[in-house]
Amino acid sequence: MVDFTAEALARHIVGQLQQHGHLAYLAGGCVRDLLLGREPKDYDVATAARPEQVVSLFPAARLVGAHFGVVLVRAGSAEVEVATFRSDHAYADGRRPLAVEFETDPRLDVTRRDFTINGLLLDPQTNQVLDFVGGREDLRAGVIRAIGDPETRFREDHLRMLRAIRFAARFGFSIDAATLAAIHKLHGKIAAISAERVRDELVRILTEGGARRGFELLDASGLLEEILPEVAAMKGVEQPPEFHPEGDVWVHTLMMLEGLRAPTETLALGVLLHDVGKPPTFSVSDRIRFDEHAEVGARMAVRILTRLRFPNGAIRQVEALVANHLRFKDVTRMRESTLKRFMRMDQFEEHLELHRLDCAMSHRLLGNYEFVKRKFEEAPGAVLKPKPLVTGHDLIAAGYVPGPAFGRMLRAAEDAQLEGHVRTREEGLALVRSLFEPPAGRELAP
Repeated sequence: MVDFTAEALARHIVGQLQQHGHLAYLAGGCVRDLLLGREPKDYDVATAARPEQVVSLFPAARLVGAHFGVVLVRAGSAEVEVATFRSDHAYADGRRPLAVEFETDPRLDVTRRDFTINGLLLDPQTNQVLDFVGGREDLRAGVIRAIGDPETRFREDHLRMLRAIRFAARFGFSIDAATLAAIHKLHGKIAAISAERVRDELVRILTEGGARRGFELLDASGLLEEILPEVAAMKGVEQPPEFHPEGDVWVHTLMMLEGLRAPTETLALGVLLHDVGKPPTFSVSDRIRFDEHAEVGARMAVRILTRLRFPNGAIRQVEALVANHLRFKDVTRMRESTLKRFMRMDQFEEHLELHRLDCAMSHRLLGNYEFVKRKFEEAPGAVLKPKPLVTGHDLIAAGYVPGPAFGRMLRAAEDAQLEGHVRTREEGLALVRSLFEPPAGRELAP
């Protein structure tokens, strides 16, 4: 088979199935996105053909969900899931039906799906849209509405509650009153969903657009308290008005989420959790204080992200973002070596953007941000992290004995190098000799 785009492959699959006498349509999210004028992320096909019939037409295809009638068809880099029309039996685990029945009627396939805007079918040969559930009207009105009885849909698959919020946030839609009421009633059932599935939905809410709206809906539905009680605890936690005229910690965080523009996963999580340490460190003396909230928040962020099964690399980056977000207040007073070490942290661009948002959504003083941004842009990697002039081997060769002081010696030599005080190995070793006494009874090499 020749190489295709995903769209071209999906249209080809539908055409082939129809030529062999099978009903077949583009289905689900790709139809929704096409009608909204958006580029679909992927394409799915729904058909009356049984899985074995699909495989017979596309020999390179493979079954990926035989129980549910799903076949994956690939051509080059493109891939499309082809699913047989089905109806579902009872759900036992809040995720999957115990059994399915393959069907020939597309109406039965649509009515077991989650939301009306995802229940549309499109014949790409004629551009005819099949709408059995009012999805086109809900697209025009900007409404997320469960198909059929909302409680039934959410009891079948509890993750649909988070998906409703994700779609509302991404598209700027409202959630139908009955659908939102059902989420509020059943929000506790989200605890039965695996941490990995919850994590993936949260990341999408944070990064696909409308993050503030998403978290407002999580809060209104009761899901926020279930999934992220540490974030829910931000509500009502006052801040010093001279630094935060915008309001409490929750309002400040929502404003920062609103300011995100196509963020990375870790930046979005850093924004969400940068002040998570404020509620447990809140105190009032001469003024409102949050002593060591960055350090406390970094530890909390690690616990939260570990609980949600984030990969270690993401956890380390978010921990660094939270732990270091207050360091920008001291940048104009830092030694050159300290500032360079700060700027050579992994993915420092994320630290910069977090600080910019933090300032822009509070006191609006961006002087330190501009200062560091200029320094960072002017300093290539070789300046921030140059090859060391003095190494441990150099110290040994000079007569020093490896031990606890080695780190201090190397640090002193690197500080001087970063600040431009030494420019050669010999100058670096001379500095070390001037600061550190030789071991007793040892003559240092010249």
